[in-house]
Amino acid sequence: MNSILTEKYKKLQTILNEMQSVVLGFSGGVDSTLLLKVACDVLGEKAVAVIGKSDTYPANEYHDAVQTAKMIGANLIEIDTKEIENPAYKKNLYDRCYHCKTELFSKLTAVAREKGIKWVIDGSISDDLGDFRPGLKAKDEQKVRSPLVEAGFTKADVRELSKLLGLPNWNKPSFACLSSRFPYGFEITNSALRKIEDAESFLRERGFMQVRVRNHDDKTVRIELGPDEIPKITENSIRNELVSFFKKIGFTYITLDLQGYRTGSMNETLPEKIKKNHKSKN
Repeated sequence: MNSILTEKYKKLQTILNEMQSVVLGFSGGVDSTLLLKVACDVLGEKAVAVIGKSDTYPANEYHDAVQTAKMIGANLIEIDTKEIENPAYKKNLYDRCYHCKTELFSKLTAVAREKGIKWVIDGSISDDLGDFRPGLKAKDEQKVRSPLVEAGFTKADVRELSKLLGLPNWNKPSFACLSSRFPYGFEITNSALRKIEDAESFLRERGFMQVRVRNHDDKTVRIELGPDEIPKITENSIRNELVSFFKKIGFTYITLDLQGYRTGSMNETLPEKIKKNHKSKN
């Protein structure tokens, strides 16, 4: 481990030790997995992982998160989040994530209060701070802390330390909730979410790693893949099978984004004023 990462690791341990007890909103992604591992190492049973079961959270991701938390030996709690029942969330305007995080953090805060735990934390990292993330407002409102940010962790740091600590998902592709697959203003419904979940599962089952299926209207999807995976999807056997399956689940036009996967591509058409007003002030 290089000296810079060693110092960040020590700082993270110190921050968690000073917190004394934490409730972590656990997604099963690489960031929250590393944070949970270190929190459990430092605080033991005073570190509680909470997984929010939601219609926007694919079943396979939920299952993997539960197994990862058990592998770490974490004190695990499962709760239901109902953001999709909130009309402001279903409208899917640019502040959708704010309503989602408000729902999640309020329930995490309730768990912390019930168990006498001092802090609610999340797995945000330094890379997140310059991005368009309305959910950060909810985090600030409810005084949720981000120990990885406080310790200066980047995504590269998280992956390197996770690998060194033997965490099995150290190289897991980034994931975001299924609602991020829709353009702003497209109403979020359970049936629309399930179509996207089925489409992305189809691709992952065929070996594609970095996958997004963006639903632009009821009939049109735009597939984003890691650039090195794009040639594979054009092979006739896979392409024909994909077209057949996607049409079967209700899509008419199936397109491939030649730019490839990038985070938050649905934000590219937002006015710069909105993006600027919803970036972290940290």
